[in-house]
Amino acid sequence: MLSEHTEVQVRPGVESDLDALTDIYNHYVRETPITFDTVPFTPEERRSWLLSHPEDGPYRLKVAVDGTFQGNSQRILGYATSSPYRAKPAYSTSVEVTIYLAPDAGGRGIGTLLYKALFEALADEDVHRAYAGIAQPNEASTRLHERFGFRYVGTYREVGRKFGRYWDVAWHEKDL
Repeated sequence: MLSEHTEVQVRPGVESDLDALTDIYNHYVRETPITFDTVPFTPEERRSWLLSHPEDGPYRLKVAVDGTFQGNSQRILGYATSSPYRAKPAYSTSVEVTIYLAPDAGGRGIGTLLYKALFEALADEDVHRAYAGIAQPNEASTRLHERFGFRYVGTYREVGRKFGRYWDVAWHEKDL
């Protein structure tokens, strides 16, 4: 459990984070419609994803860690990424952003810290727009994105099926 006074640090993600990042993501795969992946991943299956987010460039991985050490490591509380929006070259100045938090880390400002660090890192990159797709309903994510200047642009209705039902995805964009 997190204490109210836990110091949180944000840093680039590194390969040694892979197990913890996979565990966080798999929670959302198994328990929520927030991601439309339906089968949990092994860390090895997620390795190429992690390596596609170097410390520089437009595709970043920022990790929030508990500022206190547990043994030789720090607990990962969540992460934020910027990834290619689409594969075609004309989309290269657009990124899709996302945040995933450990199940007990929500509502503590960690998402805000992660996005602040991510958008600061992107400030000098050749990136024009950021896009976020938010599976609905998800008021907390919508509020976070609006705080960072995202504006609603439309909803894909019943675009994904998970847990025996269809889910909408609301799309938001931000000028960079």
